[in-house]
Amino acid sequence: MCGIVGYIGSKDAYPILINGLKRLEYRGYDSAGIAVIGEKTKIFKKKGKVNDLDKLVGDNDISGSIGIGHTRWATHGEPNDTNAHPHTSQQGKFTVIHNGIIENYSRLKTKLEDRGYNFKSKTDTEVLANLIEYIYLKGKGEIDAEQAVRLALSKVIGAYGIVVIAQDEPDKLIAARKGSPLVIGIGEGEYFIASDATPIIEYTDSVIYLNNDNVAVIKKDQLTLKTINNDKLEPSIQKLTMDIGSIEKNGYEHFMLKEIFEQPRSITDTFRGRVAADLSEIRLGGLHDVMPQLENAKRIIIIACGTSWHAGLVGEYLIETFARIPVEVEYGSEFRYRNPIIYKDDVVIAISQSGETADTLAAINIAKEAGATVLGICNVVGASIPRETDAGVYTHAGPEIGVASTKAFTAQVTVLTMISLILGNNKGFLNKKEYQNLIKNLVEIPGKIEEILKLDKEIIEISEKYKDATNFLYLGRGYLFPVALEGALKLKEISYIHAEGYPAAEMKHGPIALIDKNMPVVVVATKDKSYEKIVSNIQEVKARNGIVIAVVTKGDTIIKNMADHVLEVPETDEALAPLLTVVPLQLLSYHIAVMRGCDVDQPRNLAKSVTVE
Repeated sequence: MCGIVGYIGSKDAYPILINGLKRLEYRGYDSAGIAVIGEKTKIFKKKGKVNDLDKLVGDNDISGSIGIGHTRWATHGEPNDTNAHPHTSQQGKFTVIHNGIIENYSRLKTKLEDRGYNFKSKTDTEVLANLIEYIYLKGKGEIDAEQAVRLALSKVIGAYGIVVIAQDEPDKLIAARKGSPLVIGIGEGEYFIASDATPIIEYTDSVIYLNNDNVAVIKKDQLTLKTINNDKLEPSIQKLTMDIGSIEKNGYEHFMLKEIFEQPRSITDTFRGRVAADLSEIRLGGLHDVMPQLENAKRIIIIACGTSWHAGLVGEYLIETFARIPVEVEYGSEFRYRNPIIYKDDVVIAISQSGETADTLAAINIAKEAGATVLGICNVVGASIPRETDAGVYTHAGPEIGVASTKAFTAQVTVLTMISLILGNNKGFLNKKEYQNLIKNLVEIPGKIEEILKLDKEIIEISEKYKDATNFLYLGRGYLFPVALEGALKLKEISYIHAEGYPAAEMKHGPIALIDKNMPVVVVATKDKSYEKIVSNIQEVKARNGIVIAVVTKGDTIIKNMADHVLEVPETDEALAPLLTVVPLQLLSYHIAVMRGCDVDQPRNLAKSVTVE
């Protein structure tokens, strides 16, 4: 959940580190800190945003060409100056930044306290720093800093991405990873370290992604990679494909707004090269080798969290409709702990924007141990999920910086749509005409979203009316029920207004008791086989003086005459309607949050990549 950055080379480290932290702030923004090696190690840390840290440093001397930085999302210990990273060991021998959770930290802390160690913070990271120091000093000069780090990590249970400065060996950085991502950028006589590639891209496009149990010892002109057990490894150098413009706001007030407006392009990029030019077929090269397992699966299990789980629900409807394969959609956090029944002929699809979601990764490991075929849908090249799965598909949405996911959702739904259409065609449940007509409809989606984005001013006016509401209800049926869930989640995440998504027919089983003249009810009600039913649901809301904001198919007259506000979207096949109808709900949430003075890109208590339980 936290952001890590490091630099070693000949340049002044501080500007690189502070800029890197600003790039990584979407990963955590409770506090931030920095350590730079000059004549001595200088450490500054501060509760709050990275800008607060920058102000704290001010005109202080922070010169040096080796350093580390950290932006925190709190797990152990409240956000404050003391609990902010970096953490230094008791005798100052080691300075550590850490992303992850040390699960056995309490036991380790007790043992260290018995040996005379005192602790300033409430963090598990300070325990790790002192454990490294204890092992190093116990070695009485016979082990070096790298050995101390490896030996300490062998005693740790949990997840970590760490970077370590050793006082006695100030010419190097030691980095290690298990469960929490780390990437190393390679420059000319310099190296960059980060939780993801966003702080690195402006300096180099050559990177090494650390795997679990990797340890990297980095000097200005040398990188040594090995396992935690001291086995030498040959680094695998990869090229980054993102560009610096993709991680800038480019004139938009917020990253979230930029990413909403990028959806025509991100959806196009997701099907580009996969849909034949004559719209005759879809090819997903990443699934070629596992297509027999997919086609013959007795069951597909989709595992995800948050917004990705909502995309998975759309995928359930799509795959069951077109391919007639039973689908179950599971929260990664529940799946991993409930002793699930998994068969060898099951196919498990794990969905994650970052590819680093801890609960989803743990669920993948359970499925692999059971012998199932495991596939990944992910947005980040080089992430853990693509490397841990048997095969998969990248979404090509581009970097998503806003914590509230928008373009990642529609890209994931696009991939799931393509998978369902391929399976439906291959299994004979879609005839050629149906298959190609659905492909045509999919290719038309980006242009139709462009039309929807023109509703922005209209949505601003609606937002102004209801920005002070305390509760919202979102309703949908069929393919549009997951859209209702996603619309409610977006509003909760960034505006802090309580909102719930429900299947429209379930309204009578409880939520209808909440409806009154102060309750905005957002109904996703495009023309489909459930249309008449949802019209009845709207009448039930209006009969109780509820306020109805309806998303309808362009030209709709029935609901238009009933609802208080109507947002029209272009017509498409009902299976593709989620790709269109979610967009006005994203904009509604965004504008309400802005009007309420909320930090849209960095909402309280949230972080972009949930790399801890």
